[in-house]
Amino acid sequence: MTFFTQWPVSLQTVVLLLASNVFMTFAWYGHLRHMATAPWYTAALASWGIALLEYMFQVPANRIGYTQFSVGQLKIMQEVITLSVFVPFAIFYLKEPFKLDYLWAALCMVGAVYFIFRSH
Repeated sequence: MTFFTQWPVSLQTVVLLLASNVFMTFAWYGHLRHMATAPWYTAALASWGIALLEYMFQVPANRIGYTQFSVGQLKIMQEVITLSVFVPFAIFYLKEPFKLDYLWAALCMVGAVYFIFRSH
């Protein structure tokens, strides 16, 4: 773990948010593929278990990141990472077709990144 703490704060934050978002995406949407016939409360309990793992990465990511970034910057960073994780998940795991709307959403996120980081 000492090796990890020697990384720049920005890299630590991104890596932890990336891991967090993988778990978050599975918690929010993974049950749609393998638990579609299970009662909703069973899927909710499974999702809560996965969400606990998500928080094990998300909380340190925000605590570390807040030493260098504003809360707005952390939020936009998280949203960009969420979209970066969600699109491949939707396409490869849930077998959703690719839509140009993903590209347009990504371009909107580029604008959000520009505006939130321009004064930094």
